[in-house]
Amino acid sequence: MKAVIPAAGQGTRLYPQTHTKPKPMVRVAGKPILGHILDGLVDSSIDDVVIVVGVMKDHVIEYVDDAYADELNIEYAEQEQTEGLGHCIYQARDFFSDESMCILLGDMLFEDGYEKFFQAHNSLADVDGSIGVKRVDAPSNYGIVTLEDGEIERLDEKPDDPASDLAISGVYFIEDTDGLFEAIGHFIDNDIRGAGDEYQLTDALQRMLESGAEFGTFEVGDWYDCGRPETLLKANRVLLESRPTDDEHLADDSVIIAPVDIGEDVQISSSVVGPYVSIDDGATVVDSRVRDTIVGTGSKLSDVNLAETIVGNSSEVGGTPSKLNVGDFSEVNL
Repeated sequence: MKAVIPAAGQGTRLYPQTHTKPKPMVRVAGKPILGHILDGLVDSSIDDVVIVVGVMKDHVIEYVDDAYADELNIEYAEQEQTEGLGHCIYQARDFFSDESMCILLGDMLFEDGYEKFFQAHNSLADVDGSIGVKRVDAPSNYGIVTLEDGEIERLDEKPDDPASDLAISGVYFIEDTDGLFEAIGHFIDNDIRGAGDEYQLTDALQRMLESGAEFGTFEVGDWYDCGRPETLLKANRVLLESRPTDDEHLADDSVIIAPVDIGEDVQISSSVVGPYVSIDDGATVVDSRVRDTIVGTGSKLSDVNLAETIVGNSSEVGGTPSKLNVGDFSEVNL
């Protein structure tokens, strides 16, 4: 089996963070979102990965080659124009012959490990694929699975009037990869677009169902859609809870409240940092109170009281704000 990770999107819901880097490269709990996904694959039975790159692709390629080339067999496909998830997956077609496929969305993190999902898929007999699902409160925001007698009856992408509350979670297993690429190609060749005027993966899977394919489902635990600031901060909290605080960064005149993740060459003085704070390399925090916040590389905080905040790389924030979303290379004085 080979994994495909779509990492080509702009990530407009994360502006201004994604003005200068692609969405999968936004950092959370000490590393890019994509890094957490690849860590999960390193600990799984999958070694071969195709990453579909696009917007600011050099950021992704440089990071992955440096951090994971010795642990995974990485190949890259390119989506030159952002035209939907189905279109993105279609760019990986030349990397498959008879292999089965695991699709892991590049902005989704899960409380459960990927190996658990692989085992759940393998426990399903005689299926052409399977889809991770979870019940949600606002199903019209997701691809939706409708079941009948435990089997998938229909798949709909962000329906206005959803028939169920069972959402597609962002983990897919496809045994019939030729069938999937044929279904996506049908929509592209005939310019048949779905939700958002894009070529949707959900529509291609529905076409496979209508052609006689059989898909199973498996439940996923808590998930974190890192494509929005509030859910990115939630993922940061959960991930930090799973790791110890590095006492190396404790300062005599400051208080560090675990859990936190503090990078290299970080300077903290006369401050209270934590809980749930991720500070990247080269950042400075002076005379501040910071909690539930992500601070980018080389940024400087001074005389601030921050909570539920994202500060991009090489930014400066001074004053007394309480909640911000500051992009890279910004300066804020309040």
